[in-house]
Amino acid sequence: MLSERSVRRGGIVGALVVSNLLGGVAVASGIAVGGLLLERFGGTSLAGLGQAASVLGAAVAAVPLAGVAARHGRRRSLALGYAIAVLGGALIVGAAVVAQLVVLLAGLALFGVGQAVNLQSRYAAADGAAPGARARAMSIVIWATTIGSVAGPNLSEVADRFGRWLGLPGLTGPYVLSVVSFALAGVVVAVFLRPGARSSAPVTNQADTGQAVGAVAALRWAAADPAARFAVVLVAVAHAMMVMVMVMTPLHMQHHGMSLQLVGVVISVHVLGMYALSPVFGWLTDRLGAVRMACAGMLMLATAVALGFVAASAAEGSALTALALTVLGLGWSASVISASALLTGTAADHVRVPLQGATDAGMNYAGAAAAALAGPILAAGGFHAVNVAAAVILVPAVAAATAAVRRSPGTPAHAGDYSAG
Repeated sequence: MLSERSVRRGGIVGALVVSNLLGGVAVASGIAVGGLLLERFGGTSLAGLGQAASVLGAAVAAVPLAGVAARHGRRRSLALGYAIAVLGGALIVGAAVVAQLVVLLAGLALFGVGQAVNLQSRYAAADGAAPGARARAMSIVIWATTIGSVAGPNLSEVADRFGRWLGLPGLTGPYVLSVVSFALAGVVVAVFLRPGARSSAPVTNQADTGQAVGAVAALRWAAADPAARFAVVLVAVAHAMMVMVMVMTPLHMQHHGMSLQLVGVVISVHVLGMYALSPVFGWLTDRLGAVRMACAGMLMLATAVALGFVAASAAEGSALTALALTVLGLGWSASVISASALLTGTAADHVRVPLQGATDAGMNYAGAAAAALAGPILAAGGFHAVNVAAAVILVPAVAAATAAVRRSPGTPAHAGDYSAG
């Protein structure tokens, strides 16, 4: 017989799996056409601003959503975030109808909150997990995004035709699909993530510790711990690299005469790389240790940008571009899962939730900056320059990894060791 706790944990993970699947459809459907929609408004140099606005919205929302989770529980935090994303999707469609660039960027910023919610749900899965199983719990929820994220871009053409049938401008149909998907994800969280469960109950109690738990204080705490510092830096670097290359790939492909359908396929295999092997990376993180797996993730990221550089010169580069994007997704997955597990296992109780929020905020601020710079870099130096810039972004993570590895496992830190737990 399963224990009551096991059944409850299964219900929590099940609700998070379904909501992340729906959220994955919503996010990926918008990503596939966001850069193209912005290029139509303001040219290639502004194309990266769409993803930059979305990632910036996720960054701004990360800390407040973590605060809501700490005070009122994960359920309210996640449901609120999905509601904001629904509003953002509706604004994007409205902005395209009236041809207002500022409103479009505002809508994209609110739309990006959905990505912040999808990311923070991994911590909800880890809240009640045993120390040696946290990475696997997070990876299962991240894996759930696979189906939705692969389906989203491949539904872009159908959704676009549906939007045109409704009389909407081209490229807005996928955002109609996103609105519906985010709304359903919010309903699943609100109804099925029960308030009595640990992952939907308040997850920290400042009054019990008497210590500050703000984002700045949490980051200051992490800066003094080499392992936690490495985790924070790697999450930001991996996301920035992924965003910079991924958001410019559809433009690079279309500039070389490739169809929107082929763009959707390449983005799909990239997203498949991001999520499909998440449980494997979670298992390896719990088995081999978070730092070792994080270093493997960095190696994958470096390999991906090297492949992307070569693909930019290939006469027929669609297959090599797809391979580069797939490896990039794998590197992102290995890095984020291992770093998140390292962070969860290293952080003391009073800083854990605010540090998670601050890390996700830093992740998305880095991604927003990378997306904003990606357009001008592509316009100035082509896809070669985009991959070179992504390689440069990896340098701070290499430096942080060196410091974390040099620290003896026996040397006391704030809490814990190099393992996931």
